[in-house]
Amino acid sequence: MKPVSAAERAEEAVQEWRRGLGFGSLRARIFAVNLLAVIVLALMLLWLDTVRTRLLDERSASLANEAVTIATLVAALPDDARGAGIAGLGLERGTRVRLYGSDGVRRVDNWDSPRNPRFVVEDPSAYGWRRASAKAIDRMLDAVLGVRTPDAYAEPQADSAAAWPELAVAARTGQPAIELRRASDGSLIINAAAPVASDGAVLLTDSADDLADILRRERLTSAWLLLSVTGLTLGLSLYLARTIVRPLRMLAIAAHRVRLGRSREVVVPRLPDRKDEIGALARAISDMSTALRRQIDATEAFAADVAHELKNPLASLRSAVEVLERVEQPDLRAQLLGVIRDDVGRIDRLITDISDASRLDAELSRTGFQTVDIAALADGLVTAYGVAGPNREVTVARAGLPAPVMIEGDASRLAQVLRNLIDNAISFSPDGATVTLAVTQAGDTVELSVRDTGPGVPPANRGDIFKRFYSERPATEDFGRHSGLGLSIAAAIVAAHGGQIVVEDAPGGGALFRVLLPAPWP
Repeated sequence: MKPVSAAERAEEAVQEWRRGLGFGSLRARIFAVNLLAVIVLALMLLWLDTVRTRLLDERSASLANEAVTIATLVAALPDDARGAGIAGLGLERGTRVRLYGSDGVRRVDNWDSPRNPRFVVEDPSAYGWRRASAKAIDRMLDAVLGVRTPDAYAEPQADSAAAWPELAVAARTGQPAIELRRASDGSLIINAAAPVASDGAVLLTDSADDLADILRRERLTSAWLLLSVTGLTLGLSLYLARTIVRPLRMLAIAAHRVRLGRSREVVVPRLPDRKDEIGALARAISDMSTALRRQIDATEAFAADVAHELKNPLASLRSAVEVLERVEQPDLRAQLLGVIRDDVGRIDRLITDISDASRLDAELSRTGFQTVDIAALADGLVTAYGVAGPNREVTVARAGLPAPVMIEGDASRLAQVLRNLIDNAISFSPDGATVTLAVTQAGDTVELSVRDTGPGVPPANRGDIFKRFYSERPATEDFGRHSGLGLSIAAAIVAAHGGQIVVEDAPGGGALFRVLLPAPWP
């Protein structure tokens, strides 16, 4: 089996994670919210069908009442006047009224009179596309809702009471009977039968197509509205998915690639044309990845510098140890042992400073700042240097130390800044010189200054002396006494306190290090 490289595994992880960003979260929510309007319209269509059912029930009940009324009227008329009475019933909707005798023979039909209106069962083959589509929607909704399909309506060749079961039901129960049928054109036909007290029964036949037309027009309008809203919803959802989900997906994939340790080959889109929150997010992530890349580069450079700085004393230590085994002269052995002690001390100082530098950022991010009297802190350091005394005959003096001068910060770290600057100034000062420490305040800025009388810092090197492991030491200093991390640590601590550190020429010669820190609000 072919081994899988780390790059291939990372790419597979990205692809797997990309599939996890499919139609799952934000995009699905956008479609769900936008489809809510479509669902409401669909429910409205179903509600219209319940309205149709209620209207049919009301029409059926009304027709049954009419049948009872006409049966009562017929029962009150003489036999020879019944035909004229029913023939004269020209009902507005074209309702057909038929009178059947007790023998089942049809005796009177109001449609026999040409002046009476009548409803018409149309030929479906003559429908236009609009009416045909409306009928198709009717059938589709009936199928979806599980509506019972009525029996087919067809006029019998020999019209008699036996052709209409509702007449038998009305005669048997003495109550009006209703039957719903569907004509060939899809319209609903309502039959209402009512017994005549003296003889036979009446049968009223009416078309409910007027109700269907009203509901069909509403339903057809709603259907077109539903299609329009569906199209608009899909378009809006795709637009939102393109303008919201797609850039977020791009940013998420880029961030995932950075998390996999591929930051150098990942270009996080900045979306400069986007002026909204997504654009701000894209630029923030891009800046964050750039800062992360710089941090990774700085960490790698720091590791390389550490290896380089440790390599020199280790090489010297190894050489001294190898030679020591072959040297017999006591004075030469003592000299080699001195070299070994110096190298071990240098390695110890390097490890201590490296450990301090590596922990600095994490410790400063967790440290809670407190109010510190920086003048009293500086005065205490001057006193401590005066008691302990530096390794060389250099005096540490105070100048301009008002009390109190309050700032917000970490007292131990600020003291470390001053110690590093004082030690640096002492190492460059000649014998009998004085290093001066001063504290001043001007408005909202507190300035700490350390001045020496040494050779000063050339302008070309002033940007480099705060870098890690940069070291331009005086010729009189013992080799390996400083690690080259003191000034970089001081600069990092000052930056964490919201200040800055600069170096310039001191009046009368030497170097002047100025630490500018913000004073707290009154």
